[in-house]
Amino acid sequence: MAVSWQADLSDLPTAGDKRLAVRISNDARKHVRRGHPWVFDGAVTSVTGGPAGEQSPPGTIAVVFDESRDFVGLGLWDANSPIRVTMLHRGKPATINEDFFRERLEQALDIRRNLAASSHTDGYRLINGENDQFPGLVLDKYGQTGVLKLYRAAWFPHLAMLLPLIADVTGLRHMVLRLGRNVADGECFGLHNGQTIYGEPEEPTLFREHDLRFEAHPFSGQKTGHFLDQRDNRVRVGTMSAGKSVLDMFACTGGFSVHAAAGGARSVTSVDLNASAMGTAIRNMELNKERRAVAQCDHKTIVGDAFEVMVDLQRQKRSYDIVVIDPPSFAQRQENVKAGLKAYKRLTELGLDLLNRGGVLVQASCSSRITAEMFHEAIDQVTWARRQRLIDIVRTEHAVDHPVNFAEGAYLKARFARIDG
Repeated sequence: MAVSWQADLSDLPTAGDKRLAVRISNDARKHVRRGHPWVFDGAVTSVTGGPAGEQSPPGTIAVVFDESRDFVGLGLWDANSPIRVTMLHRGKPATINEDFFRERLEQALDIRRNLAASSHTDGYRLINGENDQFPGLVLDKYGQTGVLKLYRAAWFPHLAMLLPLIADVTGLRHMVLRLGRNVADGECFGLHNGQTIYGEPEEPTLFREHDLRFEAHPFSGQKTGHFLDQRDNRVRVGTMSAGKSVLDMFACTGGFSVHAAAGGARSVTSVDLNASAMGTAIRNMELNKERRAVAQCDHKTIVGDAFEVMVDLQRQKRSYDIVVIDPPSFAQRQENVKAGLKAYKRLTELGLDLLNRGGVLVQASCSSRITAEMFHEAIDQVTWARRQRLIDIVRTEHAVDHPVNFAEGAYLKARFARIDG
């Protein structure tokens, strides 16, 4: 595919041929050989070679050995991160080159071949970081536009090789670069967050999700411009919404709201603190007004703090047949876990207070440090204390385009449950 490059890649550093020899502890070796992608600073026992030893630049290829000098694997070095090495390969020695990354890309696409073959959905994740053996790198697809987000500066020396491969293997016509905050704050070699790499991507970019139309904001939206991970859960809400009243808390750009309306909900109320996101939710609903069900749905939006809005709705004696609660992460650090669980419990209480008898609670968590077991137990503690009973409809986790290959890679969990009586 002919690519019109708009980004100047000439200032990017190259990985070079000088490999860094990194020896790690035997405990770390066990974790790596079991498939864990991270080697922390405390697990590194010695560093030699490379362009400058331990001070070698981010992205230097690290050849990882154990304490007996046996080969463990290959990874990307970053002396500026507590995760010193992110693993690319383990087992027998290999060469990190264009063929290596092409094979990885093709493997990732193969996992998503059913999505790629669909004529109903063209918005999904193509590369899911560590879980697709691209640690710290995410690639999302919105129609013909790809959004590449880097969470680790170690990828900069490999972009000149990787970007043409992505264009060739995926067939994407447009590409936008997004940078994680920690990456954007460092040396970016002439690149910047929200930059067009090739093609002429539009803002917003339109894409399809199970035949519904949505807009993504690849240059400026949260994450890569939309939240793709809840796609299957949104569809499920749509299938149970016919004739129902639906409350969509933390609605963001209205994904659950639009699916509920398309599924025949008589009314949908979307709530989010972000006024701009609510504007997008309104436009997403308008994009699907050619559907009779969407046109007939009574859609209201409320801009405000979710906790305060739910209390206020209760005071107004409002109630709903389906309450969807999909908040942002409440535990970005380990020390936030206790407070995060408390917040989930409070949301469960508020959600139950707003449910009609026999109604459905849909509650989700994207906090990786709060496990599925902890999350579901928190919900159960609320219902036990209230002497209410939730009958599970289904508990869901990650969709096929968000595979999980190590414990910390699992973050998404959701519960669909009907209130008994």
